[in-house]
Amino acid sequence: MSNERFKLHPISAAVNFIKGLKDLIFPFIFIFVVNGFQGDSYEGGHWTDFVPYIVGFLVLTIILGSGIIKWKRFVYWFEEDELRIEYGLFVKKKRYIPFERIQSLNYTESILHRPFKLVKVTIETAGSGSAKEAEAELTAITRENAKRIEAEMAIAKKRKANILTDEAISMEDQIHETDTSIPIFKLSMKDLIILATTSGGIGVVFSGVAVFMSQFSDIIPYEKIYDEFVVFLKFGFFIVAISIFVFLLFAWIISVILTTLNYYQFTIVQDNNQIILTRGLLEKKKVSIPIGRVQGIRIVENPLRQLFGYCTVIVESAGGSLEDQDKKIRLFPLVKKSEIKQPLNKLFADFDFEPAWTTSPNEAKPFYYRLDFLWMLPVIAAVSYFYYPYGLLSLLLIPIVLLLGLWQHHSAGFSLHRNQLSLRYRGISKYTFFIEKKRMQSLEMTQSPFQKRKSLASIETTIKSGMLGATAKVDHLKVEDIEKVMTWYEPSGHEVIEKGQPH
Repeated sequence: MSNERFKLHPISAAVNFIKGLKDLIFPFIFIFVVNGFQGDSYEGGHWTDFVPYIVGFLVLTIILGSGIIKWKRFVYWFEEDELRIEYGLFVKKKRYIPFERIQSLNYTESILHRPFKLVKVTIETAGSGSAKEAEAELTAITRENAKRIEAEMAIAKKRKANILTDEAISMEDQIHETDTSIPIFKLSMKDLIILATTSGGIGVVFSGVAVFMSQFSDIIPYEKIYDEFVVFLKFGFFIVAISIFVFLLFAWIISVILTTLNYYQFTIVQDNNQIILTRGLLEKKKVSIPIGRVQGIRIVENPLRQLFGYCTVIVESAGGSLEDQDKKIRLFPLVKKSEIKQPLNKLFADFDFEPAWTTSPNEAKPFYYRLDFLWMLPVIAAVSYFYYPYGLLSLLLIPIVLLLGLWQHHSAGFSLHRNQLSLRYRGISKYTFFIEKKRMQSLEMTQSPFQKRKSLASIETTIKSGMLGATAKVDHLKVEDIEKVMTWYEPSGHEVIEKGQPH
């Protein structure tokens, strides 16, 4: 294995500078914008008035210098079947990552990388799921060097399995080997538009506004805003409603643009035992998912998409850093439900995606809306009394809750097929979970006193995914049906938990 040492591309210094600047964006806005407005009232001006700007300039210089130092002192090489990294100025740090522990190499191409044909490589290992960051990150390297890492990793893993020796294959053959990837799926422009317009990304826009307000809560004149809002309300209900509609429309348009940029040219290919996802316009991302690390498959159908026959397919994968937004990976961000069986069978041949469902019994129907009525009725009574006659419109919540409960009951079910457990349930959206027995971390049966009177119970299972795992739960099934599932699970040797039941 070559001991040649590789450095990052010089553009890495700029990337590090922008990353550091991004972390300090709110303090800089406070220093330069807010203080700048206050400076208009100064008479004559004193040198102390420029202290915030001097401090800001020094901070920028430090961030830039830090980025340059990180680039100059960062080096990596391959030795003894390991990726070895060395970095640091005053405190020199070394990190050795055995290739056999590397689960995936994820690539990102930002607008800074593309002109120089560079990529950012994020290295994920089996142990990085418990960490806040990925195992390692190569900020900017050439595509050829990225392929070299893949080749070194492939050689090391094959050598570990005694499949080949050092002389059996050359590095150049590995780097320029024939592409073995199999196309699985590509998101069409029509589906991309549907995805963007129904994504619910408006919540991301609101959360961004909330973060901004929390950062500047000390300087935002809330009392003045409140007084202006009270005056605005005097214009009448119609004007206020139109204003709220315009604001929501603007936030929705922003969410559509962000989703379109994020999922532009979304494609899925299979390369040996890896699923490779590529997406993005301004920032192109390439995510690799080892098929062997997939813990479960979840199909999500929100009411609007279900109406038109669309769904989202999510894979729960072990590993991934805490800050990794793709730890619950949208394998198919939007796809016709009638068309997903063939590509899913190509990727996961051991799964049955059309199981025979055992549904919740008729006597369980009241359990899906009874509790909602208990807390809702006093609220409706109070609203109707204090806001009469318009408060009577709250009575419309009763049929809505009733229909939603019946809808949830109709969706609830489970299926056993060889070594696979399938669960189906609904909140507002409908969820269908497919899990192999060997991937289940626990299986739990719960039964309340009210359920016991009707011979009903609930079942819940957990699989490994990210930090906290992923959970699927179906309420109000027949006890005898759930006991069959518990019996099916017991021979595996895993821990079985039954609340309220003797072990």
